[in-house]
Amino acid sequence: MKFGLSARSMTILAVLAVSSTARRAAALIPKSSIARRGVKSTTGCARATTSWLIDSSSINRQSKLSFARNSNTRLFASVAPAADQQTQSQQDAANEAPMLELPTNENDEDLLKIRHSSAHVMAMAVQQLYPEAQVTIGPWIDNGFYYDFYFPAVAGADGNDEAAATDDTAAPTTGRKLTDADLKQIKSAMDKIISQNLPIEREEVSREEARRRIETLNEPFKLEILDSIKTEPITIYSIGDQWWDLCAGPHVESTGKIPKKAIQLLNVAGAYWRGDENREMLQRIYATAWKEPSQLKQYKKMVEEAKKRDHRVLGNKLDLFSIQEDAGGGLVFWHPKGSKVRRLIEDFWKDSHVAAGYDIVYSPHIANINLWKTSGHFDFYRQDMFDQMDVEDEQYQIKPMNCPFHCLMYKDELRSYRDLPYRWAELGTVYRYERSGTLHGLMRVRGFTQDDAHIFCLPEQLQDEIVAVLDLTETILSRFGFDKYEIMLSTRPEKAVGSDEIWVAATAALKGALEQKGWEYGVDEGGGAFYGPKIDLKIRDAIGRQWQCSTVQCDFNLPERFGLEYVSAEGTRERPIMVHRAIFGSLERFFGILIENCAGDFPLWLAPTQLKLLPVTDAVNDYCQEVAQQARKMGLQVEVDRGNERLPKQIRNAEQARVPIMAIVGMKELETRTLAVRSRKLGDLGTFAVDDLLNEMHRCAQDADELTMKGTVEESS
Repeated sequence: MKFGLSARSMTILAVLAVSSTARRAAALIPKSSIARRGVKSTTGCARATTSWLIDSSSINRQSKLSFARNSNTRLFASVAPAADQQTQSQQDAANEAPMLELPTNENDEDLLKIRHSSAHVMAMAVQQLYPEAQVTIGPWIDNGFYYDFYFPAVAGADGNDEAAATDDTAAPTTGRKLTDADLKQIKSAMDKIISQNLPIEREEVSREEARRRIETLNEPFKLEILDSIKTEPITIYSIGDQWWDLCAGPHVESTGKIPKKAIQLLNVAGAYWRGDENREMLQRIYATAWKEPSQLKQYKKMVEEAKKRDHRVLGNKLDLFSIQEDAGGGLVFWHPKGSKVRRLIEDFWKDSHVAAGYDIVYSPHIANINLWKTSGHFDFYRQDMFDQMDVEDEQYQIKPMNCPFHCLMYKDELRSYRDLPYRWAELGTVYRYERSGTLHGLMRVRGFTQDDAHIFCLPEQLQDEIVAVLDLTETILSRFGFDKYEIMLSTRPEKAVGSDEIWVAATAALKGALEQKGWEYGVDEGGGAFYGPKIDLKIRDAIGRQWQCSTVQCDFNLPERFGLEYVSAEGTRERPIMVHRAIFGSLERFFGILIENCAGDFPLWLAPTQLKLLPVTDAVNDYCQEVAQQARKMGLQVEVDRGNERLPKQIRNAEQARVPIMAIVGMKELETRTLAVRSRKLGDLGTFAVDDLLNEMHRCAQDADELTMKGTVEESS
């Protein structure tokens, strides 16, 4: 890798190190059943999928992704909600912007190539401008790409050459610090490279040849990357004869194929090498890249809309939750209004599970450390667990998972094949160590409640159980307005527990369940956990972002570790198949997604205050309290305004608090035992008898409908 006569040469674009949730690719389902197209990722640049928050924790797995292709898959990006879902103020502000479908890496290979090649061009540009820069990794991500650079401490790198020259004993100064102001210069250098239309060519070399070239450049990061690549031959991509890097591809044919006006460098951030805080601090440049300038423009609009929907801002504004730093970062305090929404979510979740044949269970928050050694979490997950506590000369561990507890419950007695399947569901709060720098509102916390469930079944029951899980997932998510998903099936990795036969049977059961549902899906070959294949499901929110939520995971490991058995029809002792399953993922994260999806404007059935009574005079206060009490007995969330503001201010306050239904109460309403009803979304609905309004609101809350019924509208004289 070289720059003509440059004194220093380039570094290597490497195996991507990102979190497990950030490496999924998938296929969009139902209604417009479509699937993804992916790429083999064996060396160099591996694919990373993220939402909007990038997780810098590292992995080293190399995977092969395979997809069917359908050009209809798109990331929908609309900055305005549908007209019938807007408030009046939103309608006034919105300009009926047309829907523009943004392509994704998974359904548009040309876009993926543009982003991948743009990452290489950016690395080349940075090293042209700053020859001391070392390139580490640079993956494409959902909306563009990023690249991590290391600037070694070099005397004079901060421009203080005179000081360095006059004191030979002085320690090297700190390496260069990139700022957002440098991005303009880097982008200009990229544009020049693009304009030169340099060929981008692939070359295969032996591992020894790759090592020789890297050692010639004296690049330690490159050697680490090379050592992490387990396949041969090693592939290299070069830009003209000026720059090269380790990479698996794919790329455009030449730099001239990159639309420079559809690329924007976004910001500079910090990231540890391999996500390890004990390793070097790198400087990461984020960028977004598209096929056309119009797509870039629409993406920027979507970003602005996302800022308005930030759940941290809305959570504070609507008094839903808080993170109290005096108590510690990453710990969520649910305020009364947020708790009301959570209770409604939990009640619906529990009722749905009971109806689907699950039993609700509860387990402790701590357990003896020996339990976590038996499960394997202590050996393989220790870095994500809090420290142990001493209790009467024994060590106890606050739980990071619920599954070992369910295994103990299963083992409590000998089970018969006639009793299986068991379906046990728990809203179990767990605690995991996260570095303070990774915490982010409700999306990344240290204490959260998993909507966990475990199924213990016979091998021949597995496919039917998976179908039932997918049915339940669809039922629950659609209740919250999420009816467009992306599905990924992950198969056996190189290192795995369990026999070949059970892996084949379990994978076939997962595939069969997806096909029985009629859902298209992508396949992440080798992407499963070492203990079983899995299905991952992403939802798509109102502005087109994708969020990983639901997971269905087969487990051949824990039944073996805990010695779980059942007596078969032949009288032999056999291992059950264990299925881990979550639909929301966690209540906290799902609540954050929900807030952003509806911009804090919850549907009627979920609103923390569904009805607010606005008294015009103190003389109607007792009547308002009487109506409120009747509504509460019916399970409705109702408030009575204090009435110390003028009516227009009361209405404005209620609308700003996203209250869906308001009832104006004056002397006339008191005398006729009625309510003058106003909808935040539809305006005045007319006059209702109290029973009529409450009964209709109760029906809407039960059926997840919005109130659209009209009352009596008096004609003006």
